[in-house]
Amino acid sequence: MQKMLDELKCLIGIDSPTGFTKTAADYSVERLKALGYSPEKTNKGCVLCCLGGEGRPVVFSAHLDTLGGMVAEVKSNGRLRLTRIGGMNPNNAECENAKVYTRSGKVYEGCMQMNDPSVHVNGDYSKQERTWDSMELVLDEFTDSKAETEKLGIATGDYVCFDPRFRVTDRGFIKSRFLDDKLSVAILLDFARRIKEDGLKLTRKVYIYITVFEEVGHGCSSGLPEDALDIISVDMGCVGQGLACREHQVSICVKDSHGPYNYELTGELIDTAKRLGLDYALDVYPYYGSDADAALDAGYDLRHGLIGAGVYASHGYERSHVKGAENTLKLVSGLVTE
Repeated sequence: MQKMLDELKCLIGIDSPTGFTKTAADYSVERLKALGYSPEKTNKGCVLCCLGGEGRPVVFSAHLDTLGGMVAEVKSNGRLRLTRIGGMNPNNAECENAKVYTRSGKVYEGCMQMNDPSVHVNGDYSKQERTWDSMELVLDEFTDSKAETEKLGIATGDYVCFDPRFRVTDRGFIKSRFLDDKLSVAILLDFARRIKEDGLKLTRKVYIYITVFEEVGHGCSSGLPEDALDIISVDMGCVGQGLACREHQVSICVKDSHGPYNYELTGELIDTAKRLGLDYALDVYPYYGSDADAALDAGYDLRHGLIGAGVYASHGYERSHVKGAENTLKLVSGLVTE
């Protein structure tokens, strides 16, 4: 799995909150071209690639776009009020280092702090609610006014990207922001590599679709191949109270907040996991929507499913495990190869 982890590290290192994904998408295109495939970018910026094969066409989708922030206001004190990109929670942004990407190409560093963050000064520090309006990005620049910050070239609409803090422990735990869903993209890219390098024989026509607007709900709402009959979102598997999945497993979601996944396709996933002896879990996700949901909402006539490596602390500082990624890769491969 080391090659997959190396791929993941590269992907995590490319900042790509929703709407700011061109560099990450271009990287994915080049990786697929280097393997001998012919990927295409949609007008929206997603990456579609046929991996070959014949038979009932299936799309495996994963998304490159992540959570993040955007400058909503340059404040009078020179600091920045942010608005969230996707489901970024301000509680998970506090004390995080971040970069501000200006439209001129300059990049500035800063740290997300609560307004008046010193416990030696603010007696209500512990009681203060963390919201995007009660927090600010403190720039690592000598600026104390709106005019001084604007002189740097920083303006409303500039993207703010948080430090992912990627690491893999000796015990195989993968810790980072944005494992949702770059871990799945790395898994699909590794699957594409194994088809070429290991000579895997596909039993179906297989596409991968790397989307860039999943975190705001319309990643797979367009651009899917016309002959597709099934879509399987490869996204994070939820780990939390009341759920069976753990980080070392592959999760097969039977229902999320949009409703149940296709019964027959989910059954095929379960049968494949059993046949291969995979460590898997079945779960219902209470607050979740996937690219497969978006495809059906857009009117595509597809059977849909959802799988993914178990991820703890979703939308925060997330944790998965190499074994979870391996079980997911084996489930993807086992469904469409001999």
